Amino acid sequence: MADIAQKIKNTGEEFEERIVEIRRTTKVTKGGKNLSFRVLAVVGNRNGKVGVGIGKAREVPDAIRKALSAARRNVFVVPIYNGTIPHEIVGRQDAAKVLLKPAAPGTGIISNGTVRAVVELAGIHNILTKTSGSTNPVALAQATVNGLKGLLSLEKVAELRDITPQEVINGVKKEG
Repeated sequence: MADIAQKIKNTGEEFEERIVEIRRTTKVTKGGKNLSFRVLAVVGNRNGKVGVGIGKAREVPDAIRKALSAARRNVFVVPIYNGTIPHEIVGRQDAAKVLLKPAAPGTGIISNGTVRAVVELAGIHNILTKTSGSTNPVALAQATVNGLKGLLSLEKVAELRDITPQEVINGVKKEG
């Protein structure tokens, strides 16, 4: 655990942090109600790296610290082309579904608050999204992350098809 935190500190990258949700939760016991807090946080460098984390604690500041730490541990790279995603994809988590569609320059980010936080901090400037199913912010954030993780970069598509990246862009078919 401390090893991962040390790696994050050594990279020297500056991540922007955003708290998406703070929720008070209670556990009812024989002795009464135990209050605690759950925080959903997103971190990103607005340049293709983003992470989502959840923290739970008895006090809000502790929960925020835990959520941000978890988000930094879960950072991954998102392929971005011309300010948008390379292709359409559906991200799923439990009952939540998020459709992510590439958009033309100048469109902006068309989405709800939870999805917007994730794609903005990833560095995507133009995207169309549609959520269906669950509206739980944690499920929506995870569904968005699952969709972004499923994106294939231009280089990866070229490698899978055994052609050059330029041929992928031009739509050239390989004889064979």
